[in-house]
Amino acid sequence: MAIKRIKHGEEAAEVAIGDRLRFSTSLVTQGDTKFYTLTMPSDILANCCFATSRDEDPMLGFQRVLDEKRAQEIADYMDLGFGTIPSSIILSAQLQANFQFVGGGKTIEFTYDPHAFLIIDGQHRVFGFSKARTKLRVPVVIYNGLTKQQESRLFIDVNTKQRPVPSELLLDLKKLADLESDEEGLLRELFDAFGEDNDSPLLGLTSSAAKAKGKISRVTFNAAVRPILSVFVSQSSSTIYPAINSYLKAVNKGLILIGAREALISPTVFRAFFEIFPDVAQRVVDRSGTTFAEHNFVDVLNPLFEKIKAVKFKAPPKSHKELASDMQKAFKTGFLIG
Repeated sequence: MAIKRIKHGEEAAEVAIGDRLRFSTSLVTQGDTKFYTLTMPSDILANCCFATSRDEDPMLGFQRVLDEKRAQEIADYMDLGFGTIPSSIILSAQLQANFQFVGGGKTIEFTYDPHAFLIIDGQHRVFGFSKARTKLRVPVVIYNGLTKQQESRLFIDVNTKQRPVPSELLLDLKKLADLESDEEGLLRELFDAFGEDNDSPLLGLTSSAAKAKGKISRVTFNAAVRPILSVFVSQSSSTIYPAINSYLKAVNKGLILIGAREALISPTVFRAFFEIFPDVAQRVVDRSGTTFAEHNFVDVLNPLFEKIKAVKFKAPPKSHKELASDMQKAFKTGFLIG
């Protein structure tokens, strides 16, 4: 049986199933727990670990339990050379690995086998590595000698104690990272304008980097406003902001009129009002041309607030589309030809 020390730049094509592989490592002790840290070529890693029962083929197992689209995005990210993936893959050595700590305590040795390691964390990254043309050196953490119970507990700890970065913060950082699309840049400008303009009905009611009770988050705002951008010929915040600001001021007045002012910051209510925005705007155009002044929106929205009770906004349904549908019906029943 061949023993091969894998050095930087070497690939899985140079080794065969059953070979004994060696990697330089560091032993880490945390309390009563020990594990090994090292780097491993991504192609070797992808061919010696699995995410499901050892009775299944590793690649079929990956495809059965994991999201192939997400894995392909990781593969594309690697192949296009956009950046790095520095977070460690966490593995548990299995009996097939015949895992050993050798070389005076600075080297690990294991048998190259499709079921050598169970993936505790990083399944999609490993699946992505298997689909990518590019080969990288990947940080790896290996636990040895864990029972199935210990593996399960470690999996639960890793996947419950780590918190993902809030979507709001990621959107907030995209400008700094120069990763915004034109649409994301437009939505950011609009959101920021509503949070800074003294004439905005949302002044003091927005939260940009995280969800906050009683405030509209960037994620909620984007979900509400993105669908209506297509109704504007000009994709400029200087054109779009005055129109939707006048609209929200009219909405705010109507909610105050029926004693439901606080409903404006409800994500369901907020999104529902933008769901009906194209219809409301069309009625404003029919009546007043393209002057999207606040009083023109008020005139169109008044019949809606006369027909829908405040409780509908104070305790809205879970779906914003359901609430929007109720508002559309109120429009239809209130439409008269004079």
